[in-house]
Amino acid sequence: MRDRGARYGTTTRGSRLRSGLSLRETPLLAALALAVLAASFLVENFATGRNVSFLVLSVAAIALMALPLTLIVITAEIDLSVASTLALSSAVMGTLWTSGMPMETIIVICLGVGVAAGSLNAVLVTVAGLPSLAVTIGTMALYRGLSYVLLGDEAVASYPRSWVAGARAPVPGTDVPWIAFAIAVLAVGFAVVLHATAFGRSLYAIGANPEAARFSGIDVTRTKFGLFVLSGLVSSAAGVFWTLQYGTSRADTAFGLELQVVAAVLLGGVSIFGGVGTVVGVASGVLLLGVIRNALSLYGVSSDVLMIVTGFLLVASVVAPNLVATLRRHVHRSPPDLGPAHTPGDPVVPTRSTPTERY
Repeated sequence: MRDRGARYGTTTRGSRLRSGLSLRETPLLAALALAVLAASFLVENFATGRNVSFLVLSVAAIALMALPLTLIVITAEIDLSVASTLALSSAVMGTLWTSGMPMETIIVICLGVGVAAGSLNAVLVTVAGLPSLAVTIGTMALYRGLSYVLLGDEAVASYPRSWVAGARAPVPGTDVPWIAFAIAVLAVGFAVVLHATAFGRSLYAIGANPEAARFSGIDVTRTKFGLFVLSGLVSSAAGVFWTLQYGTSRADTAFGLELQVVAAVLLGGVSIFGGVGTVVGVASGVLLLGVIRNALSLYGVSSDVLMIVTGFLLVASVVAPNLVATLRRHVHRSPPDLGPAHTPGDPVVPTRSTPTERY
């Protein structure tokens, strides 16, 4: 009995190990660990408390916008206007601050701007039935243009020091900024909603087959509408944090940041075709992209090369899953059933066939 129990335990541990290694996030987590180790040994000043703080602050806005975008991409849609919504929120914040409005009121108004921006995307996608790719490319230009209308080429950099220092403040006793813990709590909330609720399962169903999801009773239109509004709200909150973090508002702020957000989501294993993805994978994708860019920056690589690296990772994150799926189908394809072997000269024994087999 003891030997059988030991063999059963070994088999169970082996099954769990194989199950863990087969997860989509496993290669990504391994790549993240390898990148951190390599950068710690090869790049000077990477493994310092000051750089950890800088790394967290550099990916904070990306992580915030990536969370709602993950839900949108799982439903086979996309929102490319997130960075422009951030810039519009920052421009509104700068305009209202120079007019003398209290900061608390300004923040509430900025969040309202994000809800309005997300609602416009939602109406055009869900009510008008337009492709989200085309819609959000248009609103990406629209929101960026409104930012230039509000601020022009000027910058607002007169924010109170207490607010700016508060945005960058670390948790007492550590070098880690408080925003890291806020993002972690938010990520856990998104993970619970996505992986442990009926609403989360409905998002996967919509991404896999929206018509089947609709016939099963899921309100596809209202679900997608809410996701775009949520994306606008979180993007505007990221704009408020971005503005206070850098202490300035400019119309061209966060220009091109949507590329990093989309790259982090797809690098985290979310399928661009919908129906697949996890919050753990996206969090790992954000960190991996941030570590790579941070290490290359410390190594003296120019921003142009960083843009090339980000674009390469974006393309690789789209191509690699499809290539792996094709290889798996090729490897696991079973050979055709040719029936029992028949030796010439042996008597042929007739077999009974069912009606289905006959026809």
